[in-house]
Amino acid sequence: MELCAFCKAEETMLYESGVPVCLKCAAAREAKSKKDHAAGVRTVLARELTEATLRAESATMEFNAISGDIPSVIPQPDGRHRIHNASRALTAARMDMMKAHNRLNDFLNTGIVPDDLKQSE
Repeated sequence: MELCAFCKAEETMLYESGVPVCLKCAAAREAKSKKDHAAGVRTVLARELTEATLRAESATMEFNAISGDIPSVIPQPDGRHRIHNASRALTAARMDMMKAHNRLNDFLNTGIVPDDLKQSE
């Protein structure tokens, strides 16, 4: 038996990566790791929401520019196609923004970590 490498107070037979650690220190290190992971998840989700919001704002500006560029009430066939494409891009960007917002809300309100951000165990 050796002394815990962290608190140096308790003898232990538990090792993490070859380093002796007592049960109390092991539990504290695991709790800190989970807290750090939660902070990282929150940061990633907030960044994804910010990026999605910027994409939606950009798509909105592009849609407004295209639809405002049409000189008459009845747009030419090419004009209709441009508006349709811009509308699709705007819809997709808004859907991505809503998805990012929901993921962040789910995490903040209920602690649900999205599958793609779960810590591998």
